This record gives sequence, structure tokens and C-alpha cells, in this order.
Amino acid sequence: MSNTIKPYQDQTSDKKTQVTEMFDNISGNYDRLNRVITFGMDIGWRKKMVEIIKKKSPKSILDIATGTGDMPILLKDTNAEKIIGLDISSGMLSVAKEKIKKLQLQDIIAFELGDAESLPYPNDTFDVVTVSYGIRNFQDLEKGLSEILRVLSADGILVILETSVPDHFPMKQGYWLHTKLLLPLIGKIFSKDKQAYTYLSDSAHVFPYGEKLKSILIKVGFKNVDLKPQLGGVSTIYVADK
Repeated sequence: MSNTIKPYQDQTSDKKTQVTEMFDNISGNYDRLNRVITFGMDIGWRKKMVEIIKKKSPKSILDIATGTGDMPILLKDTNAEKIIGLDISSGMLSVAKEKIKKLQLQDIIAFELGDAESLPYPNDTFDVVTVSYGIRNFQDLEKGLSEILRVLSADGILVILETSVPDHFPMKQGYWLHTKLLLPLIGKIFSKDKQAYTYLSDSAHVFPYGEKLKSILIKVGFKNVDLKPQLGGVSTIYVADK
């Protein structure tokens, strides 16, 4: 269902092409706007993901839709030997590479250009795969999740952080105001790509979150899917075993 929402509805190109273009366009100020839009709460939720992953004592981690590299930088605290951040946007990766250069983390973290729906890695490669606010941008959700399942090791886990829609007052009403009014307004004022933040809002509302996403994960082949709603359900952490 989320595949019908594209960043530039006036263009005929497919969703994947448009998402790549969009993130290239907004890469320069993405971090700053993201902190404003989430009031900085996304950092705390990402840290919760790290605490979950630490228990796995992973040696290798793949972060898909890595963007500007926030998640791999936090994941260094897991003491993994190798962390790869993969993204379809070269613009976002250029920002990410500058970050790890300044932090001198090149020996632990590497960033690679690639497509989540056609991962350039052998079967059973990674102990953990993470995706933070990225799976709703997949053109083919089930194909992307199947690829993740393929590259996970036999006892590997997938940890997802994604937007969801609260069901109860007052978070339900506050979420609507935030995503339908504030987020697009911030994008129009501060971003050169005025359609990008409208897309990010619209895609969040139609994405199959919660039990629906759990059902898709199980359909693809994941097991023991656990849902951890955050702040009344404005975002959800999903943990699934291979």
C-alpha cells in the first residue's frame, strides 16, 4: 500500500528512483531538520535499539537505509568488529562518510552505495540487520525484507525502528497535527525540496505498522516478532529472529 505514495507525484519515474533523488536533495540539512521534527527523541529510540543489539554480542552488523550514518555511529557501542551502512543515496552517504572521518571510525564503520531490495552480500553474512525509518521507503517491502532474511546468519536478528500511528487520545490527535501540519511546514520553510517532507508525512500514514507489519515479517519468514511501541505509538521498534 505504501508503494503508491511517491515523493514527486507529478513525475512518472518509479518510487525507488524518486526516493533516491529526494534524499540526495535533502542530504545537506537532513540531520538538523530530523532533530527538529522529532524533537530529538529519535536518538533515544535508536539507543534503545543499541541496547537490544548489545545482548546479541554481534560481530557484524548491516544498517540499511543508513542515511547520514547516525545508526552505525551509535552501533559502535555494541563492540561489533564490522559495521556496514548501506544506502541508495550517494548524497546521504557523502555526509555519513565525513562524520566517520571526523570521528576516526573508518576501521569499524564502512558505508556502501546499494539497494536494499538487491543486497550485494552472500547468504548468512550478518549477525544483526537494522533499519531506522527506512523500510517505508522500500519500493517492494516484501522483497526488501526477504533480502534481509537472506543475508542474516542462522541465529541473526532484524531490528527496525519505524513510524507508527497512535490509536488513543491525546497522542493520536497530536500525531496528526505534527505529521500533517508541522512536518510539511518545516520542510517548506527550511528545505529546498518542498515535496520531500510532505512525502515523509504521507508515507508514514499509509505504512502497514504494528500488527500488520508483524504479519508481513512472519509471512516473509521471520519468527518471534516483538513490537515495542514508543511514546504512545508514534514510533515502534520491531525485533525479529531469522
